[in-house]
Amino acid sequence: MLVRLMYASRATAAMTDADFTAILKASREHNPAEGITGLLCFSDGVFVQVLEGGRNAVNARYKRIVEDHRHRDVVLLGYEEIVERAFPGWTMGHVNLHRLNPALLLKYSETGKLDPYAISGAAMDALFKEMCASGAIEVH
Repeated sequence: MLVRLMYASRATAAMTDADFTAILKASREHNPAEGITGLLCFSDGVFVQVLEGGRNAVNARYKRIVEDHRHRDVVLLGYEEIVERAFPGWTMGHVNLHRLNPALLLKYSETGKLDPYAISGAAMDALFKEMCASGAIEVH
């Protein structure tokens, strides 16, 4: 059974571009063996991630994230059973906010800043779908 899980968290320490690149690299190396695909966004110390895959694999990954000392304020934004993946070819896509029209963020939030703690999970899901359609996703 496939599921999609979306969560937000705050980094416990300042992250450099190199730190974020290392996280993406590790995800892209480990996710195929677990059958996990998804999308990751990081901005101003906040992560938003969508994970797709088998229920047990996704649940186990989320548990590791919740227990990871690099994350705090972890909040579940959405969890659902799905018929098919939205990101089947992405071991881990990355939202490049520099390629995103700021009006898109403003469409779903009070300000033009990405803050998943201030919008609903449904709004975050809709925003991610529009990010994908806008070409703001980098896949390596």
